[in-house]
Amino acid sequence: MKIATRCVHLDADEDRYGAIAPPIYQTATFRQPTALEFGEYDYTRTANPTRTLLERQLAALEEGRYASAFASGMAAITALVRLLNSGDEIIAGDDLYGGTVRLLERILPRHGIKVHYVDTTDPEAVRRALTDRVKLILVETPSNPLMRISDIEALAKLADEAGIWLAVDNSMLSPCLQKPLTLGAHVVIHSATKFLCGHSDVTAGALVTNDQELYERIAFQQNAEGAGLSPFESWLLLRGMKTLALRVERQNASAQKVARHLAQHTLVARVYYPGLEDHPGHKVHSRQASGAGAVISFTTGDADLSRRIVEATRLFTIAVSFGSVISSISLPCRMSHASVPASLKEKLAPPADLIRISVGIEDVDDLIEDLERAFAAAHKLEAVASTAGSR
Repeated sequence: MKIATRCVHLDADEDRYGAIAPPIYQTATFRQPTALEFGEYDYTRTANPTRTLLERQLAALEEGRYASAFASGMAAITALVRLLNSGDEIIAGDDLYGGTVRLLERILPRHGIKVHYVDTTDPEAVRRALTDRVKLILVETPSNPLMRISDIEALAKLADEAGIWLAVDNSMLSPCLQKPLTLGAHVVIHSATKFLCGHSDVTAGALVTNDQELYERIAFQQNAEGAGLSPFESWLLLRGMKTLALRVERQNASAQKVARHLAQHTLVARVYYPGLEDHPGHKVHSRQASGAGAVISFTTGDADLSRRIVEATRLFTIAVSFGSVISSISLPCRMSHASVPASLKEKLAPPADLIRISVGIEDVDDLIEDLERAFAAAHKLEAVASTAGSR
């Protein structure tokens, strides 16, 4: 079954009443057969039929066997790193979402877990960073926000040789464009808030794996800490995922056009987008993914100019996150990555003039026109400021 078909057809028993949309089990607890035995479900924190259906769908889309749905992407990552013990170490990419860095840098050290930030686009750099204490390699590819590309197969081979896990955050592409488990990854991470939901109305996360023992440990953690996704959010996410393939196809095609337009613009210093042939890692990305996604970053060489461009757009909404049907724009250094600790900003924080856009499903010509209008307005304001400053 192709993924576009799979998005629409859920792995569910036929509803007894013939409902086309799956029912929502908006209940905290379930009636039990006797005082001494449990039925299939007893308490929604542990499991719920609506969440179970979602988890089966998430696993199927990633070509995995097991999935666990969480209250957020960060809750999912937290559950994963909770499986490590004091004294263990993590190799993490050096271009990660700011919230992930906050967790790794400000929470894990209190539990005796050390993190090494490495350029994971270089498998040999990862190999050199391996120690007997490293238990997890954590990467984003493409990374957020510099779109760095890590070779999943190469890193999976290193992880297998070392007997450790490779976890790949696939939020930037979704399973429509990349399936890390088929490339050897042991865990796939999703901020389902992004493309999987696609409508900016659900906060959710997921972990997907083929390893039964690992899944059982994750599910235990999910239940023990109460981080599972609620029935209503599970139902909304199922609803959003039905259009995932359609949305991603449109957004991917539009983003390619926007990226090429930006690459030729006189006010743009550099474009970060794996769909461009000169992007570092383009060949690796083309080998392991079927599209470049809908997120583009670019610099102007001037932080004030970048701010004015962001604030001058009309169709691009100034907002954190990405993957929605509505196009968004942001300054990662001041927004999504503002939580990077001061001690690591020089190494891990994105450039102050970096703009990140997420292309929605609007007409691409309207989006390009909106960017052009914003560039013109920002450049005019810059010229006025420069003239006033010279007086």
